[in-house]
Amino acid sequence: MSQKTVTQAALRWLDDPEVFRVNEIPAHSDHQFFKNQDEVNQHQSSFVQSLNGDWRFAYAQDPMSRQKDFYQADFDSSNFDTIRVPGLIEFAGYHKIKYINTLYPWEGKIFRRPAYTMGPDQDGAGMFSEGKDNHVGQYVKKFTLAPALQHHQVRIRFEGVQTAMYAWLNGHFLGYAEDSFTPHEFDLTPYLVDGENTLAVAVFNRSTASFLEDQDMFRFFGIFRDVSLIAQPAVHLEDLSIKPTVNDDFQSGRLTVDAQFNGQQAGTVAHLNVTDAAGHQVYESSQKADGDVRLADTPLESIHLWDHDNPYLYQLTITLTDQAGQPLEIVPYQFGFRRIEINQAKVITLNGQRLIIKGVNRHEWDAKSGRVVTMADMQADIATFKKNHINAVRTCHYPDHLAWYRLCDVNGIYMMAENNLESHGTWQKLGDVEPSDNVPGSLPQWRAAVLDRAKNNYETFKNHTSILFWSLGNESYAGDDIEAMNQYYKQTDPSRLVHYEGVFHNPKYKATISDVESRMYATPTEIEDYLKHDPQKPFLLCEYMHDMGNSIGGMKSYMDLLDKYPMYQGGFIWDFIDQAIEVKDEVTGQKVLRYGGDFDDRVSDYEFSGDGLMFADRTEKPAMQEVRYYYGKY
Repeated sequence: MSQKTVTQAALRWLDDPEVFRVNEIPAHSDHQFFKNQDEVNQHQSSFVQSLNGDWRFAYAQDPMSRQKDFYQADFDSSNFDTIRVPGLIEFAGYHKIKYINTLYPWEGKIFRRPAYTMGPDQDGAGMFSEGKDNHVGQYVKKFTLAPALQHHQVRIRFEGVQTAMYAWLNGHFLGYAEDSFTPHEFDLTPYLVDGENTLAVAVFNRSTASFLEDQDMFRFFGIFRDVSLIAQPAVHLEDLSIKPTVNDDFQSGRLTVDAQFNGQQAGTVAHLNVTDAAGHQVYESSQKADGDVRLADTPLESIHLWDHDNPYLYQLTITLTDQAGQPLEIVPYQFGFRRIEINQAKVITLNGQRLIIKGVNRHEWDAKSGRVVTMADMQADIATFKKNHINAVRTCHYPDHLAWYRLCDVNGIYMMAENNLESHGTWQKLGDVEPSDNVPGSLPQWRAAVLDRAKNNYETFKNHTSILFWSLGNESYAGDDIEAMNQYYKQTDPSRLVHYEGVFHNPKYKATISDVESRMYATPTEIEDYLKHDPQKPFLLCEYMHDMGNSIGGMKSYMDLLDKYPMYQGGFIWDFIDQAIEVKDEVTGQKVLRYGGDFDDRVSDYEFSGDGLMFADRTEKPAMQEVRYYYGKY
């Protein structure tokens, strides 16, 4: 629900799977924009004002005990506590830290089944809006617009909020959003005032989105990624689609660039310039910036290809100028030429050569801040990848920090970009497949929500060269709704492959979901048996080895399959880094790492949170030696 402007917030949205975005600006490309070339060079845009830092904060045990009028412009929040944004409410000490794998956090305490799974009249009314375990974080931030943002259209961007959020400005309702790991933007312009403004955000720990976000991880909530105010010039590049294609000769190609502009100003011109890695101009064009515009559609006779060993990127720059020739905004974006496909021999190839995935699954993690990761964390992970011959990453099981995609482009890391979807606890109970309450399944009431998650993922990250696969999600069984997600990607972006593992448990959909045969933890014998019997799809292990305790041994038996079967394409080790939290031990006073179950969290899956190739402090485990050896051979 987002087609019309809604002026009043409704708590019942928490219970309704058909309401997942209200008043949001549609998802669009993640391009940055700057006022002039100096800002581009300094990577600092005067159009952006960060709201990170200290916010006023109040915590409520449930929706009924929250302060209902806290968003009013004249509300006195001086008695609220202070919390850091980005940050997690649990790390600020307000709520119990909890780790669980498959089950939902309320299992064994509260009986819940997703809306409509027990019948068409079972709509789940009150399930979360009156949930006694649905904790609430209420945030207030006072701000004054920076001079550079004044007299412009202004929006606010939340890059990550878990699980469901409502936002107000100066007492006016801005909107509602779910899908915790993708950006959410709302228009502030009608409600801004001169001087001090009051932003209020209510974050609910649980909503119907909780059934779709049952990932194997610590369960946190709060505003855990950056919050920014973003101004737009009179004419603004709202969405950018860069489509570089490679011809059959793998030496020439074609570049298509489409743009969507917002705003109008007579005489505004969009200048497009493309240079190679040495700075030599490859292409340029200029035309009027008005609505939807194709800025480039041109053949290129000689191109450099992008891959892991040579992540060659071209520089695209779009400059909008007014009728006097002065810049309104400058948009830089790097892109590469590469071609991912399945050939006639049913082998995945990149630029005509067989693709071998030497990958890891990577949760975003920092031992000191949990899901709040820094640029230093991400750069350290890239360095670890390179040191240990890791060439691919699966963003398990949600979209990552915006900067991670750019780092993978620049460093040649092949990416499986996964939707924010896992509903493991709705179809697997005590190890058995029992999908009676599975979502999204084939339920029409859940389809729009998961299609929206697919669209958010695509629209935000569509221009990143490193993305070779779109992944429909993780461990959510299969049904008509996930089939619709597959169809969306194939229609919208035929230049990439689509991955999904869950059809293994519901093979009825094998013909219509996933370009690859994907399995978790299949033995080498099982893989070989598949490959020997006229397989219809190439084989990829989306998870294997499970690096917990003394595992990883026996990696050779998997790697040997690469030499025997071209349709075996490798896989992604589970996983890259332990989920553990650094605390000060009460007895010794020393800093220690603690895992699931160490925080009196029940139900818990205990040390199962520690199955990474690195400890949570980013120290490599001994198992990394075997990875470095075998990944280094291919």
